[in-house]
Formats: sequence, C-alpha cells, structure tokens
Amino acid sequence: MRLEMQRAVEMLAESSPIALGQAADLERRKRYDDTVTFIVDRNINYTNVCVNECRFCAFFRRPDHKDAYVLSHEAILEKVRETVEAGGTQVMIQGGCHPELGLDYYEKMLRLIKSRYDITIHSFTATEILHFARQAGLTVKETLKRLQAAGLDSLPGGGAEILVDRVRHQVSEKKITTAEWLDVMKCAHSIGMESTATMVIGLGETLAERVEHMEKIRRLQDETGGFRAFITWTFQPGNTQLGGEKTSSWDYMKTLAMTRLYMDNVAHIQGSWVTQGERIGQLTMGFGADDLGSIMLEENVVRAAGTAYDMSIQKMADLIRGAGRRPAQRDTKYNIIKRMDGEKI
Repeated sequence: MRLEMQRAVEMLAESSPIALGQAADLERRKRYDDTVTFIVDRNINYTNVCVNECRFCAFFRRPDHKDAYVLSHEAILEKVRETVEAGGTQVMIQGGCHPELGLDYYEKMLRLIKSRYDITIHSFTATEILHFARQAGLTVKETLKRLQAAGLDSLPGGGAEILVDRVRHQVSEKKITTAEWLDVMKCAHSIGMESTATMVIGLGETLAERVEHMEKIRRLQDETGGFRAFITWTFQPGNTQLGGEKTSSWDYMKTLAMTRLYMDNVAHIQGSWVTQGERIGQLTMGFGADDLGSIMLEENVVRAAGTAYDMSIQKMADLIRGAGRRPAQRDTKYNIIKRMDGEKI
C-alpha cells in the first residue's frame, strides 16, 4: 500500500533513525542487489552573476561585484576536455541567472561541446530554463526544444529547494515558483528530456512541507515518468545571508530514508557525500540510497558556503566497499559502464 502524506509526517517525527533506515534499506533491496553506483563528472559554473539573489546562496554575485565572472566558450571547452581526459562521462553546466546573456550564448556553447566531445550534457536547472525563456521571449517548451536541438541531453533537479511557496518566498522571493518549477520539468519530460529532482532541507521548512515536496514530485512522476533519481541536500549556511545552523546528520538520514519509502515511483535515491562528508555518505547506503552521485572533478556552489570534501574514483570505490556493497561506475541514464572489480559491462 502506498504511503500517505500524514503517515509519512508521523514517521519522520516519531520513528527512530535506525527504524526508518532499516525500512528504507528493505525497500531498496526489493529493487536492487548490493551494487552502488556513482558517476564521474564535472560541475561547470559558467557565471556566478545571478538576478535571483537567493538568501541561502553563497555563490552568487551581483553584476558589478569585483568577483563577478562569465566564462568564455573557450574556457568551458577546456574544462570539458579535462573532464573527458579524466574519464568523465557527463558535464553539469549551471550558473546564475545572468541578466544579459542571450539564448545564443547557451546554444553555441552546447553545439561547440557536442562537435568536439562525446559527453553527456546534463545541464541547466529549471530556474535557468525559465530565465532563458523569458529573456528570449519564448515559451518554456520552445526554449527546451532549441536547447535540445543544440545538444542538451537532460536536466538536473536543482532550483527545487522546497516546493512550497511559503518557504520559497522566505529564502528566495525572486526565484521560480513551485508551479513554474514543476511546469518546466513537465515540459522537459514531454519532449523526451528526462531529469532528476532534488530537495534542500534546513531552510526553515516543517516536516509536513518536506513531505508535501515529495508528494509533488511523486504526483508529477505518476504523470510523466521522467524523473530518473531524487537527491536530498542539506542547506549549507556558511557565507550566506540566511545563515543559521546546519541540519543534523540524523535529520538528513531520516529524510533520506523517507524519500525511498515515499517516492515509490522514482527508481534511484542518491546519498550525498558532498554536503555530509565521506562517513555520512557511506551510511546513506544503509538508509535507502543505491547511488552516491558524482566524484565531482569540480564543484563550486557548496564550496562557496565553506563545505568542501574531495573524492576520487579510488576513494569512492573504497567507500562503497567499506559498506559491504559493490561499486560500479554508471552513466547519466544509470547504465553501469564499469564495475570496480574489473568486470566491464
């Protein structure tokens, strides 16, 4: 029987972390063996200039700030080249919502990458897509089709934070609304462009609002089937206007477990070592996660908030083995391309 919202809230509030973790791990075992996957990719932030000025973001800069930048296409291509040479199979290109860059900047970027490298472009959040559309005077679907034609393969799930407008207004009042975020994803799925979905906890939301966020993703997934994975992050308060305390690891782990139990129609649940560190990342494998995301050859947004952990392919494989699981490198579509015991698929 499908978990209902009220029961999920009660479980988050009352169940012990261990009990939730065991239930989530049991659910994972119904779907998968003990293989845990990861991907080798790079986050490329083409600009840190952003008109949204989110209170929880330590990365953005105003256009006139001394540290504001926009990467040239040549600089982006160099980063892609380095990624390919390091064994990467994906680039995640994201930035702020720059007030002056036109759609042609992004289309040319995509075409140049695809003309030179065989790599998946899993890039641009729903927030950016809506910004591009408004700048170009196009609909969201028209914008997505143009980017798809230029080489965009899929969308990351960023910009969701908490899909409850009460929370969104408090932490990012200029940003995309809940309905707009969901509409961008629905449009992407309708043209065959799959995506992931994310949630950021620790922004002042209630447990009920976390479950409401999950419900909105689950409902859209019932309709489109376009979400490949769900990733929960924790707000990193360092160097941000919002500030505050970090969410506890147990709170994160309980919420992670609930995402596995609640979102029964999303195949993959990703554990986060990027915000939690290696040891908590390792524990997520016992709380429902079947994937540990990317080793991230480059990451700047979380690092800007003062949280930085380094990872390599060897460290990731050892981390997974240490939890009694079998490490495997995957591609963007979650196809296994290499097992770390040397067996190639």
